[in-house]
Amino acid sequence: MNITELKPALIWNIFDQITKVPRPSKKEGKIHEFLVNFAKEHGIAYKTDAVGNVAMFKPATPGYENAKRVVLQGHMDMVCEKNNDVQHDFEKDPIETYIDGEWVRARGTTLGADNGIGMAASLAVLVSDDLVHGPIEALFTVDEETGLTGANNLGEGMIEGDILLNLDSEEDGEICIGCAGGIDTTVTFHYKQSLAPERFQYFKINITGLQGGHSGTDINTGRACANKLLARFLWDLSQDYEISLSSINGGNLRNAIAREAHAVVGIHCDHKEELSIRLNRYIADIENEYKHIEKDMVITIESTDVPEHCIDAETATALIRALYCAPHGVISMSHDIPGLVETSTNLASVKMMPGNEILITTSQRSPVESRKYDIAHQVEAVFQLAGATVTHGDGYPGWAPDMDSKILQVATSAYETLFNATPRATAIHAGLECGLFLINYPHLDMISFGPTLRDVHSPKEAMHIPAVQKFWTYLTKILEMVAKGE
Repeated sequence: MNITELKPALIWNIFDQITKVPRPSKKEGKIHEFLVNFAKEHGIAYKTDAVGNVAMFKPATPGYENAKRVVLQGHMDMVCEKNNDVQHDFEKDPIETYIDGEWVRARGTTLGADNGIGMAASLAVLVSDDLVHGPIEALFTVDEETGLTGANNLGEGMIEGDILLNLDSEEDGEICIGCAGGIDTTVTFHYKQSLAPERFQYFKINITGLQGGHSGTDINTGRACANKLLARFLWDLSQDYEISLSSINGGNLRNAIAREAHAVVGIHCDHKEELSIRLNRYIADIENEYKHIEKDMVITIESTDVPEHCIDAETATALIRALYCAPHGVISMSHDIPGLVETSTNLASVKMMPGNEILITTSQRSPVESRKYDIAHQVEAVFQLAGATVTHGDGYPGWAPDMDSKILQVATSAYETLFNATPRATAIHAGLECGLFLINYPHLDMISFGPTLRDVHSPKEAMHIPAVQKFWTYLTKILEMVAKGE
C-alpha cells in the first residue's frame, strides 16, 4: 500500500509530493521552486522574500471576509540523517516512504514529516473548496533546522495576520504555547601533525546503532551520546597506556543526538591484547548501563593500517579530556511546567577538518535567557581550559507561554467538541519560529500543534497515520470556529 492511498487523500498526496523534493537546510532551492509552481498551478496568490521564504494567500469563504486573518506556518527544510549503511544523497534523491502498521516511515533516512506534514496541511487548506474559513495566509520558511534563517529574516509585508498557527509540533492532544530559546557553540582545536610512534599498532573503534533523536525533545530520554561514549573510553585508556590518536569523528547535526562515533587510535604493540580486553570490559559496562535504552548499540574494534600522521600528543590529550568532561544532556528541569526540561546542552558533533583543525559543535537550549547563556559559557570554559578557540552563534529567543491566549481557548474548545477530550497546553524543550515572529509581529496570537511524530531528526522518524486524520479534522475545525467568531 502506498501512502497516497491513505486518508485524508488530499493531505497524503501532497505530503507524498513533498517527500520527492530534496530539501536539506540551507539548500531549499528545489522545494522553493515546488511551492512557487504549486501556487501558479492552482492560481494562488503568492510572494517571496530575499532569503527564500514563500507566502501564499487565499480569500475567505464568502460571508466570512471580516473574520480574523489566520497564518498557517511551517518550514521547508528537513533534517537529513541516514544510517551509515544507506546510500542516499539528500540533495538529489527522494525520500522512500513505507507503511509500517499505523506508522509511516522512511527506508534508512529521516522521513521529513518534520515539517513536511505541516507544509502539506497548509497547501491542502489552500486548494480545498469545501472549508469554512476567514482570510488565510500560508507562510513557508527556510532553514528552520540549522539557523532559523527564514523566521529571523522574514521580509517586510510577508504576513499580515492576526493569528498564527504553527504546524510544527509532534504530539496529538497537545497544544504548544511556549518553547525554548537556543544558542550554538563552536569549538576549534588546532593541532600539529606528528609521525606515528614506532612499534605502535592501530585500531579503529566504532560506536554505532544508537537511537539518537532530537536534541531538544529527546534529550531527557537518557539516550546515549556516541561522542561521550567514545571520549569516555579514550580517556579511560589513556590513564594507563600511552596512546596515539590519529582521527576522531562523531555525530553530524547540531540538533541531533550523536548516533555514531569513530576513532583511529594506536597503542604500543606490547599492549595490543590489553586494548581488546579493556574494550570488552567497557562494552560490558556500557551495555549494562544502557540495557533498557540502547538495545541496538554496537561497539567494535578492528585493526587498521598505520596512519601517515597523527594528532600531536598534547592536543590529543587536551581534546580527549575536554570531550570527556564537557557537559551533555539535561542541566535543569522547569519549575513552571512539571516534567519539562528547562536547560540542556548537546555535544552534537566532532569532525576532523582540513587545515589540521578539529571542529566541535554543541547546542544549548533554555526558555530562560540567563540560563541559556550560562550553560553556553560553561561549555566555553571547559574547552578554553583545553586550549581551544570557542565562538557562539547569535542564538534565538524562546516563546513565553500565554495561558490567556484567545486562540488557545478556541483550539481547546475545538478539540473537546471533536474528540470529547481536553488537550494539554504545554511548552516544548525545542526551538520553534514563534519567538522570532513575535519580535516583528508582537500582536500575533499563536499556538503550535501537529500530528504524532516519533524519533524526529533520526532515521527512525515515524508519523502516526490515525493522528494525521485527526490533525486535518482539528485544523479545519479551528479555522471554521475562528471564521464564525466562536
